[in-house]
This record gives sequence, C-alpha cells and structure tokens, in this order.
Amino acid sequence: MALNISIWQTTLVENFYPDNSFAAKSVDDSTFVHAHKVIIPNAGAPSKVQKNRTVKPASVNQRTDNDLEYDIDELTTDPIYIPNIDTVELSYDKRTSVISNDRAQLQDEAHLNLLERWGKGVPASNVLLTTGTTERDAHTSETATGKRKCITKADLLKIMTRMDADNVPEEGRYLLLDAYMYADLLADLSESDKWMFQNSANMQTGVLGNLYGLNIMKRSKVLRVKNDKMLLPWGEDAVAGELAAALAWHEKSVSRALGEVKMFDSTNNPLYYGDIYSFLLRTGGSVRRYDKKGVYLLAEAAK
Repeated sequence: MALNISIWQTTLVENFYPDNSFAAKSVDDSTFVHAHKVIIPNAGAPSKVQKNRTVKPASVNQRTDNDLEYDIDELTTDPIYIPNIDTVELSYDKRTSVISNDRAQLQDEAHLNLLERWGKGVPASNVLLTTGTTERDAHTSETATGKRKCITKADLLKIMTRMDADNVPEEGRYLLLDAYMYADLLADLSESDKWMFQNSANMQTGVLGNLYGLNIMKRSKVLRVKNDKMLLPWGEDAVAGELAAALAWHEKSVSRALGEVKMFDSTNNPLYYGDIYSFLLRTGGSVRRYDKKGVYLLAEAAK
C-alpha cells in the first residue's frame, strides 16, 4: 500500500528575468542619482562659415547653449512578510529567495523605466515603420488585435541610412529588439546573412550580431507605441491598435542613472511574529541631445 507522504525538495524553482545588458551602452550618469534633477548642457549651433569674406570687421555673435534635464525616480517594492514558521518548517531558504527575487524585480522595473525614458524622447519624425510583406499577429498584449508587418533586414538598412544622414558616429550604434521581432529578423536573413551575423556576435556584452553597422541586442519586451507613434508606457492600459517598437540608439545619445538597491528590514517583528522586507532604488535616464539625433524607434506597421 502506497504511503501518502509529501517531501519538500531543498532546491527552489526561481523566477526568470530579462537580459538588461543594453543599459550599459549609454552615458553613465549614476553619480548624480541622489540628486532630484539632472541637467545635461548641449552646445549651441556653431559659427557660420563664409567664403571669401569681403566685409570687415566681421559681425560678432554669441553662442546660445541649451539645457536638457530629467528627474530621478524612486522605485520601491511592496513590503513582504515572511512568517517565522516559514523559516522553521521549510526545507529551502525562503528569506534568501525573497530578497533575491525582489531585488531582481526592482532592477527589471528600473530598466523598463529607462527604456521608456529613452523612447519618450524620440520625436514622431524619428519613428520608422516595418515594411515586411510577411504578417504576424499583434503580440504586445491580449488587447492588441490585428496583423503586423514583420521586420526585415531592409528596415535595418533604413535605420542605418537615417543615422548616416544625421552624422551619427559609426562606432557605438545599437538596436534592441523584442523576442518576436528578433525571430522575424532571423527568418528574413539568408543563410550567408546568418553566418556573417552570428560570427559578429559578442555574447559577453549582450550583442547577438552586427547588421548594417547596428549591434543587435534582444530583450523579452522593449517598447510599444500607439497609432500616432506616441509612446504607450507598459503601465498604461493596452489598446487594440498598439504597435511593438524596437529601439535604435547611439551610446553617446542616451543617459542612464541607476543607483544601488537599498533594503529595509524589520526582523523578528513583534507585531507580525516574523520578518518584513522592502527595497528601494533611485533611477532615471534621458535622451541626451537637444536635437534628438541618434535615437530612433522601429515600430511594427499595422496591416
């Protein structure tokens, strides 16, 4: 006769979290994370050049510089309670798991906030649309409906061309795709394209390959926009016509400010007969350039 016995394993199946290595490809403003606001001075227009000047003395002008500024956000987790009995009866270390997972969740939200900060700074004129003839169902939410045009390598060529036209430096160009857009791009590549792409990968830095001068990176989700090309933050309600959007940028055109995760704890709390933990992280970021050059979105076109 079989015995009805339950056995607790000592290894806990943990949560998965996305790759956030994209954040390192930006200017680091983290030393200013404890300020309320960060101000980025931008050089004004250079002096005009005149050929074979005949009028002298030349008129003297003064350059007007511009300032960009962004606020620092404070992200906090909901306090979590661990009953004393969980530290006694469970065969696995729940306290360590809770602390590790809440830290990772806070970091994930901070990086998603960073992406939205960068995406919010992209003007509609810098939002390009995919042109693929292959269609795929919308994937950004259960509310999103209809078909979307898949990304193609020709769309990446358009991004390269825009960057070239804006005099964006060749070195330091990146493109972050979500999981579905990345799969669509791979499907559009020929075998020789895939061979060259994979041989240009640098997995230690999160770069999966280089195509048309763009270092391709991947994250489970990136950004989404509405039909008018305006950013739709992930915290807002989904809409039927929302479009997934990839982010292309130059590493000198965006900033990140990521502080350290601070833990608050009340162990052996006499009111709860257990331990209580919560976490805080200060973070921010922005497009650095007043002219918005060097940052672009590639949104899936609705079919």
